[in-house]
Amino acid sequence: MKFSEGYWIKKAGYQVEHPRFIQGVDASATGFRAYALTRRFTHAGDELDSPLLTVSVEAIAPDMARVRLENYRGARPKEPNFSLAEFPVDPEVEVGDQTGWLRTGKLEVRISPEDGYRLSFGAEGREFTSSILKSSGIVTTPEKRTFLHEQLTLAVGEVVYGLGERFGPVAKNGQTVDLWNDDGGTATEHAYKNVPFYFTNAGYGVFVDDPGLVSLEVGSEVNSRVQFSVEGQSLEYIVIYGPTPKEILAKYTALTGRPPQVPAWSYGLWLSTSFTTDYREETAISFIDQMEEKGLPLSVFHFDCYWMRPSHWCDFTWDPAKFPDPEQMLQRFHDRGIKVCVWINPYIGQRSHLFEEGRKRGYLLKRADGSVRQWDHWQSGMAWVDFTNPEATAWWKEELKKLLRQGVDCFKTDFGERVPTDVVWADGSDPERMHNYYSYLYNQAAYEAIAEERGVEEAIVFARAATAGGQQFPVHWGGDSEPTFVSMAETLRGGLSLGMSGFGYWSHDMGGFEGTPRDDVFIRWFPFGMLSSHSRLHGSHSYRVPWNYGDTAVQVARRFIRLKNRLMPYIIHHARATTESGTPLMRHLIFEYPEDRGSLHVDTEYLFGPDLLVAPVFNSEGEVDVYLPTDGWTDLLTGLRLERSGWHRQHHDLTSLPVLVPDGSVIPLGAESARPDYDWDQNVTLLLFYPVSGTREIALPTADGSEVTVTVSREGQTVTVSTEVPLGDWRVKLIGHEVERVLIGSESAASGEPDLAPGPEFIPEGDRVKFILR
Repeated sequence: MKFSEGYWIKKAGYQVEHPRFIQGVDASATGFRAYALTRRFTHAGDELDSPLLTVSVEAIAPDMARVRLENYRGARPKEPNFSLAEFPVDPEVEVGDQTGWLRTGKLEVRISPEDGYRLSFGAEGREFTSSILKSSGIVTTPEKRTFLHEQLTLAVGEVVYGLGERFGPVAKNGQTVDLWNDDGGTATEHAYKNVPFYFTNAGYGVFVDDPGLVSLEVGSEVNSRVQFSVEGQSLEYIVIYGPTPKEILAKYTALTGRPPQVPAWSYGLWLSTSFTTDYREETAISFIDQMEEKGLPLSVFHFDCYWMRPSHWCDFTWDPAKFPDPEQMLQRFHDRGIKVCVWINPYIGQRSHLFEEGRKRGYLLKRADGSVRQWDHWQSGMAWVDFTNPEATAWWKEELKKLLRQGVDCFKTDFGERVPTDVVWADGSDPERMHNYYSYLYNQAAYEAIAEERGVEEAIVFARAATAGGQQFPVHWGGDSEPTFVSMAETLRGGLSLGMSGFGYWSHDMGGFEGTPRDDVFIRWFPFGMLSSHSRLHGSHSYRVPWNYGDTAVQVARRFIRLKNRLMPYIIHHARATTESGTPLMRHLIFEYPEDRGSLHVDTEYLFGPDLLVAPVFNSEGEVDVYLPTDGWTDLLTGLRLERSGWHRQHHDLTSLPVLVPDGSVIPLGAESARPDYDWDQNVTLLLFYPVSGTREIALPTADGSEVTVTVSREGQTVTVSTEVPLGDWRVKLIGHEVERVLIGSESAASGEPDLAPGPEFIPEGDRVKFILR
């Protein structure tokens, strides 16, 4: 929310008080508390009749400090709050009459009377941001509402990232952002997943610890500052020192929760019959048959809304006219190796038999007069399940468990954004703070239902709404996109932004959700979808089966489904790193190249793991601009060599796109292309791209959760590849060098990989292969 009209003038009728004089500072157990007058103090009595801003600073973990700004400290605390981890801390603290200093880890926070008031943050001898005079403010609106705002300075060239899944430019500078979950599609500033966390290339992140409406002006209220504000008597935020993007995200996700591992089968292709199309068992079976006939491996079949009867959503009951024997149908799917996902949401329509049951038991969200809060926006007379009531949550979870016992494997947890504020929650939660936080409780309940019934290793949802901490209940998808190249690019920006907000996995509807895509849009979108962490074909009013979009679409689908399945050793290894550190599988270039200023604003490509750079084609002509942050990259699909960093314009036909690998990388390919869940370390093929001097270790995941180490070393013209245990019939494929002779093992007569970069292939003897380069 903006409170000013230019730099000097406040908005008409707004009163804004800024701290101007530090009256005193007290030490606390883990920090200090400062008292800042909003008037300059020169004589006794100057403090009378004016607000006092209380500024509390405490260490909460190494490299993390919480700041709490308070106007009236006697205000009643509001719930809910984000669930945050606690860490042991032993900070250094010093206070003076007007100064306070705290150090936790490398992070230092200092308050001083410089220019009247200054709260600064730094590490390792440098200040990276600060709240200066006129940055903090107590605001009274013409309607007598109270807000608190903070402004943290931005340096020249400093770029801001994060704030959830946002579909505009990934660099947030110049944007005004209201963090309020909304069902708004992918084409505007509205977002399904709002996260009050950002970080910058200056080496720090900021988490505004408030689940309600947080408004930000990112260099748009004052060009050189990020302003954030909330309504009420207090504002809390946590500053996190990195200094790299990976380190910042690791510390943020240690605080708010890390993405867990998801089942291996979930990485394969998901297919639905779309939202309003012919939903019945015969249609589903016909799609599965045709996918099999055309050599298109399928892992999950998704039933959208109309698996239930119209106007009964959600009663969790299969429509008997379309699905007369769901248990037998689900068993037939499982017999073919296909998992089943069904659509749900947290609403209960008035016609559902669960409505009356929930109303009588008090499980539905209420108005202040005690009546059930209802509307007709989605289902006639629908109500919201009140997940602040533990009994309601257990009741709802039990309904999901009944489906799991029938044979359903997971749930698409749609909606959860349009949560009203004219309500009373069972636990007394503040309605505004519950608006975004509802998505957390909703997806937590669905995720836990699966974990409790099937085990945590099988738990996965397909969620649309989220807020901070929601990354603990994966996977999330990008919402209702349009079938255009423009929307495809918006979708990518949303995924990059969400990954910068702590979410490790992400998906989207290939070809767009609304309408029917042109053949070229569908075909170009498909490789982008398969080279995402999770891959789904789903639409609104038309089928998204590849054969509807021509023979080339089938060819492309076959190629990239099989490629992703073969990439599973690579994907699983880096997915495990996602759980350990919070780094997303799909990531912006700055995660791997934080010092490269050319990467800062690039949001038309991404890294899939650290070693695959993917640049989707966003036009009919096949033109694509690729930015390389370093010298020396090779196309995985064609073997084309790009020697120099910077921008490169390429042309790709419908069957291809740039998938580039930097020199020195080792990409493991599994032996199975028909499914994602297999023994990834057996019969693996290692692709070596222009081996560089030195030694590199690659971890190959195994199905039991362990890893096998492969060592690749180059000394002069000798390259050696060795493993710590036998890998079956494994091979090594060398890309970028000619081989003079093989010392251990033999060269294969044929590569067997016509769709990948060309190069000689070697069969090791036992656990080692060594060859001499020309």
